[in-house]
Amino acid sequence: MPHAPWETEKPLAGLGIAVTRPVHQADELVALIRAAGGVPVLCPALEIQDVEDLGPLVALIDRLETFDLAIFISPNAVAKAMNLIRARSTRWPAGLRIAAIGKGSARELAKFGVTEVIAPAARFDSEALLELPPLKDVAGKRVIIFRGDGGRELLGDTLVARGARIEYAECYRRTRPRGGAANLLRAWARNELAAVTVTSSEALHNLFDMVGALGQQWLKKTPLFVPHERIAAAARALGIDQVIVTDPGDEGLVRGIVEWFRNKRGVVAPENKPS
Repeated sequence: MPHAPWETEKPLAGLGIAVTRPVHQADELVALIRAAGGVPVLCPALEIQDVEDLGPLVALIDRLETFDLAIFISPNAVAKAMNLIRARSTRWPAGLRIAAIGKGSARELAKFGVTEVIAPAARFDSEALLELPPLKDVAGKRVIIFRGDGGRELLGDTLVARGARIEYAECYRRTRPRGGAANLLRAWARNELAAVTVTSSEALHNLFDMVGALGQQWLKKTPLFVPHERIAAAARALGIDQVIVTDPGDEGLVRGIVEWFRNKRGVVAPENKPS
C-alpha cells in the first residue's frame, strides 16, 4: 500500500468514495482511499480495449526510426504501444526522444526501462507539455503521438502550427462499460456514499448516463472530486452542485478529498437522497 501522510489519522474513516477509473487502473487510488480510512466503491465508467485493427499501429511502429519525438498521451498508450513494440522485437531508436503528459505515463514508461522522459513537473495536460522548451523547438521535426482513438487535437494542432509533422498512433479504444452502476446506486440509497471521483470528461459523461435519472439526482448533490478544471467545467454543465478541483494524480486526488472533509469540520457530507 502506498505511504500517505494521513495513514495514522484516517481522516476519511467510514466514508464511501466512488472510484470510476478503469478496473486495471484503480488499484493505487483504491489503496490511497483505504489508507485514509475511506471505503472505495468501485464503479468503472470507462473501459480500455484494443483497437479493432492493429495494422496502422504496427506500420507506424515498424518505422519508429523515422521520427524525432514520440509523445505518450496516457499510461494506457504506453502499455499498449510498448508491449506491442516488445512483441515485435523492435528496438527503440537511439535518437528518438520521448515525452509524456503526466507522471502516470512516465511511471509506466519506467516499467519498460525508459527513464529519460520530457514531462511537465506540475500541471499534467497538453497545455503544460506544450510550454516545455523541447516542444517549442519542433520546426521540421517528425512527431508520433501515441494515444487512444479520437481525443483532443490541441497537442497535435499546436505542434503542426510550430512546424512539426505529426502522425497519430492510436493504441486503444475507450468504451462505456457494459455493466451498470448498481453498487453505486445501492450506496447512495443507503446514504453510504460521501464523494465521487472522476478523472476524465469521457468517464464523467459515461457515469452520468450509467446511473440513470435517479442516480443523476444523487450525483448532482454529491461532492465530485476531479483533477482538472476541464473536467470540472463539464461537471458544472451537467448541473453537479459541488465540484472540487484537486491536484493531479491519485495522491493529489485523495489529498484534495481529505482537505475538503477536514474543512467541513465534522460535517461528513450533505444529505444526498433526492426528495
